[in-house]
Amino acid sequence: MKNFDINEDPHRRYNPLINEWVLVSPHRAKRPWQGQNEKRITGNLPEYDSTCYLCPGNVRANGMANPNYEGSFVFENDFAALKQEEIAFESSKEDTFFKAQPERGISRVVCFSPKHNLTLPEMPVAGIENIISTWQNEYTELGNVDYINHVQIFENKGSVMGCSNPHPHGQIWAQSSLPTEVEKTQNNLKGYYVKHQSNLLQDYLKEELKLDERIVIKNDHFVALVPFWAIWPFETMIISTRHFGKITDFTETEKTAFATALKELTIKYDNLFETSFPYSSGIHQSPTDGEEHPEWQFHMHFYPPLLRSATVKKFMVGYEMMGESQRDITPEKSAQMLKEQSDLHYKQR
Repeated sequence: MKNFDINEDPHRRYNPLINEWVLVSPHRAKRPWQGQNEKRITGNLPEYDSTCYLCPGNVRANGMANPNYEGSFVFENDFAALKQEEIAFESSKEDTFFKAQPERGISRVVCFSPKHNLTLPEMPVAGIENIISTWQNEYTELGNVDYINHVQIFENKGSVMGCSNPHPHGQIWAQSSLPTEVEKTQNNLKGYYVKHQSNLLQDYLKEELKLDERIVIKNDHFVALVPFWAIWPFETMIISTRHFGKITDFTETEKTAFATALKELTIKYDNLFETSFPYSSGIHQSPTDGEEHPEWQFHMHFYPPLLRSATVKKFMVGYEMMGESQRDITPEKSAQMLKEQSDLHYKQR
């Protein structure tokens, strides 16, 4: 019987944030690829596109004109997934198989910049700080709405991630319930805190810094790493080194450090395959239910789909749908590849 080699042999890794496992199959990274290839993102977009619904001054699909904004711009989503109207509803305690309940909320779009072609890695740090200030304002405003208990800030970048408009932007969905992934995280963070009287992500980060195997970038206030339990090939997480639960807890120094970390990480993503790297990213932070949440630690997830080139992505199908999540390349190898990338964007070389 051979000895187990975590870098070569199939194994499962545990994710304590959501109490789930991921199957890791390092040897499969060597398999030939004859499957689907995505269209490579080439060429440069203009600073302004007269046909873009998000550019300054242009008319959106609902007939409203955007202002000639100069920084970030926020508006109510014209095709909102959540609605603000209160709906009368009487639940049936006897329903076992057909449970349903109305969900009330607010959906907003955040344009990062008036420039149609300016993604996060190509923005100045000050421009990213402006976006962070917008996120802070929205978290406060939406969190103060009496029926809102969770504010989800996220970005889908690239058409391969379902983004319907190339103008750099993100979204905010605020709702009365905790979404499923957040609720799982909440339960596990709370369970760890009750058991250990310490913060799960703070304790995890201390161990990761000791090992230094999956760290991609770090500064005095934030660390970007590939989680031990990562599912997506180049998945990363940014974690605050100081213990706080929400984006409004930033000091001005931490705001600059977070903006710097966002810029450096997304530059490394773009440099990896010399393309505008697609991903879904989102901030996880304390609920806005008015309760104290010492179990929460501010962090941000990045889930990019690309696997081995700018045109080959990972598919979550078959076993992933029927069994559990699975990855080929190890998180340690992914972290090494990202860490080795230059901090200078490939377009500027």
